[in-house]
Amino acid sequence: MRATRLLTCVLLGLLGGCAALAPRDPLHIDLVDLQPEPAQGLEMRFAVLLRVQNPNDGAIDFDGVALQLDVNGQPLASGVSAQRGQVPRYGEVLLRVPLSVSAFSVFRQAWAAAGYPQGRGLPYELRGKLGGGLFGAARFSDSGTLDWPQPGTAGQGR
Repeated sequence: MRATRLLTCVLLGLLGGCAALAPRDPLHIDLVDLQPEPAQGLEMRFAVLLRVQNPNDGAIDFDGVALQLDVNGQPLASGVSAQRGQVPRYGEVLLRVPLSVSAFSVFRQAWAAAGYPQGRGLPYELRGKLGGGLFGAARFSDSGTLDWPQPGTAGQGR
């Protein structure tokens, strides 16, 4: 009798654990805006605004964000943030993440972007992860075209 109860408890625990491992739809993350920030030394700074959408029935907790931005097929910027939060079930949040661009990356991008009028329509790829959570980091990517902020528009947003 006691062994039967123990076995029943173990089986129920395993079934509950399997339900927690049910496949989740990936997060949908879009690059909303890229805003110039004050430069630091030879480094350019930007703030990336991301819209994170959760198409799942359960909320997703995160602790930290890491990003890598490639423009025109070349690495341009990276950034991290220790932000914590939660993306609600069937909900969304906006995240603002600072990015650093080295002087070398700027020169490489300027050379590669010479064929694009005024930095318009540049192809980009954004990769990153939301850290933490029950099963580790949630990785994501987004791609599209980027209209580079024009000089003198710092802090004006779009």
